Amino acid sequence: MEFAALVLTDPHNVRYATGARNMMPFLLRNPARYVFVPLEGPVVLFEFAGCEHMERDNPAIDEIRVSTTVSYVARGPLLDETARLWAEEIAALMRQHCPGETRIGLERIDARAVGHLADRGFTILDAQAPTERARAIKTPEEIVCSKRSMACVMAAEKTLGDSIRPGITENALWAEFHRHVIANDGDYVETRLLSSGEKTNPWFQETGDRVIRAGDLVAHDTDVVGPHGYYADFSRTFLCGDGRPTSEQRMLYRLAHEQIQHNMALIAPGRTFREITEAAWNIPAAYYARRYYLMIHGIGATGEYPYIVYEADYDGGQDYDGVIEPNMTLCVESFIGHEQGSEGVKLEQQVLVTETGFELMSTFPFDERLLGREF
Repeated sequence: MEFAALVLTDPHNVRYATGARNMMPFLLRNPARYVFVPLEGPVVLFEFAGCEHMERDNPAIDEIRVSTTVSYVARGPLLDETARLWAEEIAALMRQHCPGETRIGLERIDARAVGHLADRGFTILDAQAPTERARAIKTPEEIVCSKRSMACVMAAEKTLGDSIRPGITENALWAEFHRHVIANDGDYVETRLLSSGEKTNPWFQETGDRVIRAGDLVAHDTDVVGPHGYYADFSRTFLCGDGRPTSEQRMLYRLAHEQIQHNMALIAPGRTFREITEAAWNIPAAYYARRYYLMIHGIGATGEYPYIVYEADYDGGQDYDGVIEPNMTLCVESFIGHEQGSEGVKLEQQVLVTETGFELMSTFPFDERLLGREF
């Protein structure tokens, strides 16, 4: 489906299209910065008021204007009039740079703005599909950025691992990781997925004030928008203290490690998502209910297309299929936790798809004690 132009409001897509970074987390909830990208013609960045100077030397941007913020917070009872002004400005750009064209792709924006633009004769299309498909295949420059981001985040993970000790809280430990990321020009950490002991099962329990004890498992998912705006996403589970892991802990870790090794080996250009699902590692029944919600997902500026899920999770989505292509970057996920178990193990690897297979990007080591290689 061809678009004459896109209006991108997601700050990650604004950065993807232009390289322009500004207040990323703030702009995830405030539609106060966006970019007009025509199929042919000048790229216009609508910058947050007062920030116009930041990108004036950016060669990817032809014009900078002050944005029109279409939100109740910013405009209150003037919201409808503001939405009308927003639509008029976008319509004028379309008439100037895409004469005779009516098809325009929009990302998230207030429904009033969409309605006013449609009232001016434009066909409104969803910009998500073309942007996700464009981002899925990485350029050589993006691969360099991804590897640099990964190097930063692996160094931060080493700081985290070295800081694990009995008596430290989850919050204090996570802060050590966060400090290293920010000190090395990472953008932000997207989640607080660091948990310990009984909080590791089920997964998706946020970092809190729990005091970590000797013998606890400590599980962490990095989820970092790192340097250059590229995501570094891998997971490791550590053992706190100098003691030996229990047999249960070693078994959980061995199963999670086996799962990601098996599923990584399925990645190859030309293989379909469905083929990978059908050949996936069989999760033992006792751990199936608490499996991670997907096997593999795309990665780039953030978590991206595609999702590759387990057989049981297809439901009505049987048509969600596609093909693995070179220069995709993918994350292979595992969580192993028994329904009646007290702990769980989270592991994840990030890979780059090559012409013949894949290249491992997340080379951070696994815990040798939990793998059982020291015994």
